[in-house]
Amino acid sequence: MPARKLTQTVRGQHAVDGAGVRLRRVLGYRTIRDFDPFLMLDGFDSEDPRDYIKGFPWHPHRGIETVTYLIRGEIDHGDSLGNKGIIGDLQCQWMTAGSGIIHQEMPVASERMLGCQLWVNLPAKDKMTRPAYRDIRKEDVEVVSEENATIRVLSGNYSDKKGAVRGDYVGVQYLDVDLAPGSTWSYRGTPNDQTLFLYLIEGTLAADESLTGYEEKACALLMTASSGNGNEFDEVRVKAGPAGARFLLIAGKPLKEPVAWGGPIVMNTQEELNLAFSELQEKTFIKHDNPQEF
Repeated sequence: MPARKLTQTVRGQHAVDGAGVRLRRVLGYRTIRDFDPFLMLDGFDSEDPRDYIKGFPWHPHRGIETVTYLIRGEIDHGDSLGNKGIIGDLQCQWMTAGSGIIHQEMPVASERMLGCQLWVNLPAKDKMTRPAYRDIRKEDVEVVSEENATIRVLSGNYSDKKGAVRGDYVGVQYLDVDLAPGSTWSYRGTPNDQTLFLYLIEGTLAADESLTGYEEKACALLMTASSGNGNEFDEVRVKAGPAGARFLLIAGKPLKEPVAWGGPIVMNTQEELNLAFSELQEKTFIKHDNPQEF
């Protein structure tokens, strides 16, 4: 059976964003092509509220989806369309910014803040779609218990269990996998024409062919398939280190479209970016009065 190979390990770098939030920017400008359709991945893990308590005050987004997933912690959020809520342990907020939204994300002091935010690019034809959001509660997520692994299905499907989100614009496979110490796990559910990577949240994980080269937490492991025709499902094989491994498996079909990225706004051309920022200044950025529910 063909197997996906580990072709790139991205460790990112420490960064400060928002009003002073310390995080690790794993994916960003330099990884756009290889990780298409995924633009950015910020990981955070802290037991010191001073690292994150200033949060991300009101800021705009257009042209993307943001997926915020917490293993531990609590984040208050709200937006310019009247949505508000709390993301807690094992909860997720999946927001389609579409034509434009202004929101804030304010972490609450917790024993530990552990999770990440992923940016998913929207296709050119859907950049200006109506904004939408979904708060995914712990009980909304299907859980598959295997002999050596626990898999939570946030989006896509696994073992006949469907994710809480459909992925109307980019079909994203988003699994949270908790693997027991020293155990192996295999997965064969993503066509080989899709980008697939693993984000290691905790522990150590081997994903090379020999399953001996262990990677440490807070890195993205790009797994490349044998061919890209989409007719086969190459297998992913991994092994947890002596302390186990917690990782996200994330996959989606590349858009292969030009990217024009300006801070919180991602479009296809510089002209579209210029228009977005001029609309912010002219207060015409928001195109819809009410959000669309999933």
